[in-house]
Amino acid sequence: MIIQERAKKLLQWVLKKTNRKRVIFFLIVDGVLISLSMWIAFLLRFEAKIPMVYLANLWLFILVSLFIKIFFLYLDGLYRVSWSYISTEGFFSLVKAVGCSSLIFSFIVLLLRNLPPFFGFPRSILIIDFSISLLFIGSFRIAKRMYLQIFKWPHPKESSVGKRALIVGAGGAGEQIVRDILRKNSQFFPVGFIDDDPMKAGISIHNVKVLGKCKDILSLAGYYNIESLLIAIPSATSKLIREIVRLGKEAKIQHIRIIPSLSELISGEVSLSDVRKVQLEDLLGRDPVEIKVNNIKRFLKGKTVLVTGAGGSIGSELCRQILRFDPQKLIILDQDETSLFNIERNLRDLSHLEILPVVADVKNRGKMENLFTQFHPQIIFHAAAYKHVSMMEAHPDEAVRNNIMGVLIIGEIAIKCGVEKFVLISTDKAVNPTSVMGATKRVAEFLCAELNGKSSARFLAVRFGNVLGSRGSVIPIFTEQIRKGGPLTITHSEMKRYFMITSEAALLVLQAGAIGEGGEVFVLDMGEPVKIVDLARELIRLLGYESDVNIPITFIGIRPGEKLVETLFTEEENVVPTEYKKILMAKVNSNLRGKNLEDCLEGLNTLAERGNNSEIVNLLKEMVPGYRTNA
Repeated sequence: MIIQERAKKLLQWVLKKTNRKRVIFFLIVDGVLISLSMWIAFLLRFEAKIPMVYLANLWLFILVSLFIKIFFLYLDGLYRVSWSYISTEGFFSLVKAVGCSSLIFSFIVLLLRNLPPFFGFPRSILIIDFSISLLFIGSFRIAKRMYLQIFKWPHPKESSVGKRALIVGAGGAGEQIVRDILRKNSQFFPVGFIDDDPMKAGISIHNVKVLGKCKDILSLAGYYNIESLLIAIPSATSKLIREIVRLGKEAKIQHIRIIPSLSELISGEVSLSDVRKVQLEDLLGRDPVEIKVNNIKRFLKGKTVLVTGAGGSIGSELCRQILRFDPQKLIILDQDETSLFNIERNLRDLSHLEILPVVADVKNRGKMENLFTQFHPQIIFHAAAYKHVSMMEAHPDEAVRNNIMGVLIIGEIAIKCGVEKFVLISTDKAVNPTSVMGATKRVAEFLCAELNGKSSARFLAVRFGNVLGSRGSVIPIFTEQIRKGGPLTITHSEMKRYFMITSEAALLVLQAGAIGEGGEVFVLDMGEPVKIVDLARELIRLLGYESDVNIPITFIGIRPGEKLVETLFTEEENVVPTEYKKILMAKVNSNLRGKNLEDCLEGLNTLAERGNNSEIVNLLKEMVPGYRTNA
C-alpha cells in the first residue's frame, strides 16, 4: 500500500509541468542530440569507419561541443521559450546559438591544431556537426508545435464555436491573435481577415483567408453573418480606427474590439488577452509615434531612475514605460499612499526588476536628502504637481509650495548628489497663463533653465497638453455624467484642448529626456486641438447613445483660470524642430535669471508660508510674462 502510494505521488510529480522540469528535460535531450551530432558527423566523414586516433578522443570532442552548445543555447534564452508556439525570432535565436557555438569550437580546434588530441582534426567535421546539430535540435523543438498544429489546435473549417469574427489586419499582430484564438477555448471563431494591403489579398494564415479590404466590411459582415470585429493593427491611426468602427456599426456588428497601440504594449507581443473595447483614446488620440528605442535604452539601461508623482496618470505611465528599458532600479515616489500601492502592484505584475515604493512629499527636504543619499538616483522624472486649475485658483499658496518649491528642493538636492539628468513634466497651461497653476508651472520651467548651469546635472522640461483618460480629465467626468443620464456640462461651445493618449505622451517624454542636453523646453506636437463639445458627442456615440436625444449637453460658462484655447508656445520662444517629428524644442526666453529669480522665489515662499494668496498672484504676474487672470 505504501509502495503504491509513493508510486502514485511519483507519477503525479512526473506528470506535473513546471519550468524547472521543462528546462531539465530539454537539457537532457539536447545533451543526447549534441552528442549524437558529433558522433554522426565522424561517421559520415569517414564513411562509418572512424580512425582509431579520432575514436579514442571522440568522448573529449563530444564533451567540448556539448559544453559550448549548451552554454550558447542557455545564453540566448532558448530554455525559457515555449516551443509549443515557436516564432521566427525563436528559430533565428536557435540558428545564432548553434552557429556561435560551432564558431567557438572551430576556434578551439584552430588554436590547438598542433597539439594532441586536436592534431589533424578534420575541418569538414565542423560543418557537418553544425548542420546535424541544427537539424536535430531544431526538429525536436518544432516537433511539438507541428503536433499541436496538426492534431490539437482546431482549424476554422473544423469548428464554428464562438462569435464569428473578422480580424482587421493580416500582419504580425493579426497572426498572433488568430493563433491565440485557435489554440485556446476562445469566445471567437475567426472567419477571415480584412487587410488593405494588395499583396495580402487571398492569402491564408493558419487556414484563415484574407477576404477583402476595409471597405468590404459591410458586405462581408452580411454574407458571413459576422458578430465580432477585431481590430489587430497596433499602428492604426485614430482616423483609420474611426472609419473601421463606423463601418462596423453600419454593418450592425455587435462586438467591436481592438488591440492596444504600440506604445501601450509593454512587452511588444500581442495576445488575445490584450483585446479590449474601443475607447475614446483610440478614436481621438492614437497617432503613430516615432521612437528610437535604442536611444532610450542607452539613456535608461542599468540606471537608478526616480519618478516623483508616480501614482498619477503621467507618473504611473512613465513608470510602466521605463521598465521596458531595463533600469537597474526604479524608485516610485508619491504622497498618496493608495495610488502608490496600486501602481506598485501593477508594476510588479509587469516586471521582475527592482521597484522601490516611497511614500513622501517632495517638499520635505530632509526626507528627500535621505532618499538621495540612500539610493543615489541618476535620472529623475519630476511629475509631482498640483494640476487642477480651479483648485489652485482657490489655493495659490499650495500651488507655489508644490509646483515651484518642490521643484527647487528636488533640483538643489539633485545638483548636490550628482544626478545626471532632471526632466520636469510641464503643461501647455504654462504658456501665456490665465491660471495660478499655469503660472507656477511656467516659473518651474524658468527654474529648470536656471539650475541647468550650476553643475554637470542637466535640467530640461517637457511641455504638453491634456492626456486622454487621466484622473480628473473630462473623459472620466463625462462618462460618469452619461452613466447618470446626463446632462454633460461643458464650459463653452468653442472651448478646445490638445489631447494625446497617456502611453504615447510618456514615450515621447522618455525620448525627449534621452536627447536633451540641458536647458531646453521640449514641446510635444499634439496635432490639432479638439473641440470639447465634439469630444463629448463622440463619447456619447461610443457608449451607444445619441447626443441631445438620449443625453443632453449644457454650457455653464468659462470658470476662473480657464482659456478657450490653449497654445503650446509663446510668441517670443524660438521654436525649432528636432529629429523627431512629434518633439519640438523651445528656448526659455525670460528676464528672470540669477539674483532676481532667487529673490522672487524667496518672496513667493514667504508669502506661501503666510497664506497671502492675493500677493502671491501679484508677484506671479510680475514674474511671468503674459500672465493675466480672467476672473
